[in-house]
Amino acid sequence: MVNFAAMLTKTRAIVLHSLKYGEKRMIVDMLTREHGRVEFIVSVSHSAKAKMRKQFFQPLTMLEIECDLRQRVQLQRLREVRIVHPYATIPFDQYKLSLLFFIAEVLSASTRGEQQNQNLYDYVEASMLWLDGCPGSYANFHLVFMMRLTRFIGFLPNIEGYREGDVFDIRAAEFTSAVPLHRDFIAAADAARISTLMRMNYDTMHLFRMSRDDRNRIVDVLLTYYKMHVPNFPELRSLAVVKQLFEDK
Repeated sequence: MVNFAAMLTKTRAIVLHSLKYGEKRMIVDMLTREHGRVEFIVSVSHSAKAKMRKQFFQPLTMLEIECDLRQRVQLQRLREVRIVHPYATIPFDQYKLSLLFFIAEVLSASTRGEQQNQNLYDYVEASMLWLDGCPGSYANFHLVFMMRLTRFIGFLPNIEGYREGDVFDIRAAEFTSAVPLHRDFIAAADAARISTLMRMNYDTMHLFRMSRDDRNRIVDVLLTYYKMHVPNFPELRSLAVVKQLFEDK
């Protein structure tokens, strides 16, 4: 039996994905700060005065929501919603917007079933606000985001003891001088890229000059790593677009 006891709650939320459901409704998947991943059924209107408008539910829109959460109900219902951090630059910058869609796909695939994780939520929010405010030199943003995201979803690589020439054991998430007996490892040249990436953050990543080919190789390595540690991690539709971004810089 469905438990109809409802809990009225307010929380910040980041939209991950939305899907049209009939003529006037949408299913919206969100990462909330207080309750992790939650799916909502939303009735939308094109009226400028409507409480629920389609533009509220674009990928990685940052919201404050009020909702009734009911146990054992798959699709929850929203009472109130407002945008708390309107993006100033991302919607008008094709490069930033392409990175946003890619990040939204990565998050949708890697946080399924995520329960309350305020540190994860705060990391995503702070990262997107950083990108929105960054005037330039953000070509490595998606790489740094993906690497640091692993800390919050449970498979941060162990880089202690790395030495030049080590390979990276994907299963064990660590570097080793001995080639593993299984095939799930990254050869020394690409393992060195992971070690370098672990030293980057948003403020210093512009100091690490990379070619487009370098970045694309790293993103492929990272996705191989994600697929090992996230069950049923899909092929990302936005990957092809991201791989065409930026020249050698």
